[in-house]
Amino acid sequence: MKNEIFRGVGTALVTPMNERGVDYDAMGRLVDLQLEGGVDALIVCATTGEAPTLTDEEHIETIRFVAERVAGRIPVIAGTGSNYTDHAVEMSIKARDAGADALLCVTPYYNKCTQAGLVQSFYRIADATELPMIVYSVPGRTGVKIMPDTCVELSKHPNIAGIKEATGDMATVVDIAARCGGDFAIWSGNDDIVVPILSMGGSGVISVLSNILPKAAGEMCRRFFAGDIVGAAALQCRYKPLIDALFSEVNPIPAKAALHEMGIIENYLRLPLTPMEPEHLEKLRTLMRREGLI
Repeated sequence: MKNEIFRGVGTALVTPMNERGVDYDAMGRLVDLQLEGGVDALIVCATTGEAPTLTDEEHIETIRFVAERVAGRIPVIAGTGSNYTDHAVEMSIKARDAGADALLCVTPYYNKCTQAGLVQSFYRIADATELPMIVYSVPGRTGVKIMPDTCVELSKHPNIAGIKEATGDMATVVDIAARCGGDFAIWSGNDDIVVPILSMGGSGVISVLSNILPKAAGEMCRRFFAGDIVGAAALQCRYKPLIDALFSEVNPIPAKAALHEMGIIENYLRLPLTPMEPEHLEKLRTLMRREGLI
């Protein structure tokens, strides 16, 4: 593998906030929970981190805070994607200088570019720093899918390590694995198909579930890599209802609600995101009680 960055579970951290801005005390508690839970990486200021609502200053200072809190124990991966490539380049350089170990770059959103545009954009970002980069395909949010042929082209860049694949389409995952092999790591971007993606040679998951269950999310990967496929699959099935509850509304609305129930953060979101609907919240609470989280 060219540069796997991490193998196992990387938590897509929410960004705790309050009326004054980013809540760094709560972020410290959340980071400590992840480190104690044994996660393999932290992803900061990406989709789950409400990056589009952060100012550039908040974005970089949050990356800096997490990098300093982690202090080199596990990789810190900074979300720096943008719908404007030059802005992504600028944020990637600043993220590196703030202590990030790697980058996560989503496809340009709203500016629905061609596959050729994706290659040129990602190459320009990857050229801007020496950091390894994960590209992020989530067409449900951006309207643009990174196609398998494009992954082949991206795999040729020494700094582009692989893809966070969040299409939910296993045929696409198989196609990427078949075409790219060991030159291009695949991380699941969906908590409900971690084990299927691992079965295709995946490197792990960039997880929302691990915000609240870091040990369990990590155990799923550890069992698989140790050869206990049945055990990993059993955990995938066990946590499927909770995963569904965490995605019953737009991410990170349920994840923030869950962490608030656990006493880790305030349940504060920036518009257009709004607090979880009562009927969905009650179902989430029921499932959390079953796991002893509240």
